[in-house]
Amino acid sequence: MGTQVTYYVSAVSPYNYLGAERFRKIAEERNLEIEMKIMDLGKVFPKTGGLPLPQRAPERLAYRIQELKRFSVFHHIPLTLQPTHFPPSSPLGGQVVACARRQDTHTALRALEAVLKMTWADEQDTGDAAQLIAALNHVGLDGQTLVSAAQKDAEALQAEIDADSADAVEAGIFGAPSFVVGSEMFWGQDRIDLLCWHLDNNL
Repeated sequence: MGTQVTYYVSAVSPYNYLGAERFRKIAEERNLEIEMKIMDLGKVFPKTGGLPLPQRAPERLAYRIQELKRFSVFHHIPLTLQPTHFPPSSPLGGQVVACARRQDTHTALRALEAVLKMTWADEQDTGDAAQLIAALNHVGLDGQTLVSAAQKDAEALQAEIDADSADAVEAGIFGAPSFVVGSEMFWGQDRIDLLCWHLDNNL
């Protein structure tokens, strides 16, 4: 059994999108044991000092765009800076990730990547069932089964996300992605290298 990492994610975060594939590959290479927590940042931000985009200062919004563009180029990851379907029309995308988590961690990680890519690279609406099915199928998952199950059990899945969000606040998490190993927290896709350094040195 590998080292346990608690992975706090958002199914709508551009920063989570930029780090999702890299972290999945690291987890596979290192045989990490991943516990995924799926957050609704709309519930996390008010309790941890964060602000939704419309309430942020213009200076912070401008820097956010610069930073996203730089990371996209640096990591060779296509990214639409101001996607049409952000926020999505419904929470279905996040619920699909929660549904995938019920199967196994690998399925959840692949579903998360697919959902994030829809928003931040493909200009698709993760609230649209047909588009979700196609995106999940494209990464080798059973899109129809996942989306149908998520729609059928949407209330319970949303309750799971709400519980994860409360757990995140309790754990001192304030943004996505975040990674926790023991008592150490690493916030942001740009902390993945530090996470690896920590794991390598058994700190």
